[in-house]
Amino acid sequence: MRLLVRNSMLRTTALIAGVVLLIGASTANAFSLRSPQVVFNYTPLQNYLNSVGESINVATDQLDAQVWQSSVSGNTTFTLMFELTGNIYSNAIGVYNANDVSPALNQVFPGAATAGWFATCHFTSTGTLLVYLYDDTGTFQGLTSYSGVDRTHFGFYVQSPLGLWYSQDARNPANNAQILTYAGTGQNYGDWWECFESFNKNLVTPTYTGAVVLLQSVAPTPTANKSWGQLKATYR
Repeated sequence: MRLLVRNSMLRTTALIAGVVLLIGASTANAFSLRSPQVVFNYTPLQNYLNSVGESINVATDQLDAQVWQSSVSGNTTFTLMFELTGNIYSNAIGVYNANDVSPALNQVFPGAATAGWFATCHFTSTGTLLVYLYDDTGTFQGLTSYSGVDRTHFGFYVQSPLGLWYSQDARNPANNAQILTYAGTGQNYGDWWECFESFNKNLVTPTYTGAVVLLQSVAPTPTANKSWGQLKATYR
């Protein structure tokens, strides 16, 4: 399972784009539409998705997808590439157990990560998540081991000086939808876009461009045998 994350500046907001993990389903039929659909400032996100060749209507195609799972295999691996061109909010990104009352934050990327940082992450059959972190030159920065990670029921979070936001609405202030999910189209069919709002929705007009992550459900492909340089070039 592979996760690629790429960031670029969108207005004054950091934009993260990427490719994520093997999940239980691989088509839009796995999720129903949000009801009601969230109203926000559509233009920035719509412009970004249009620019990467998507045929998504951000106002009407929002999916009710708040919790994720890895593949049935107990030995699932996904890899990530993190490219940062501008992130004024120093967002940290990671996963948490969606069933826990007060979930631990299992950080994958620190807020201090800079352009081109990437990580390989591995779920073990015993509930351990191993995160191998590298900088933009491919230099190993360290291994972090998180125990008790539920690969069958987890969510994503983004944390910055402005707050902590979860993929589960109920964990956010006023049950705010701080993340919107869309099904990929065209060459991204079977993939998912997760779009985070990094501000408290009660205080600003949201744009959902604080972090935009493309979740890709994949089977073993030749990409798995490529070098990191080739892998990174594939998604540029």
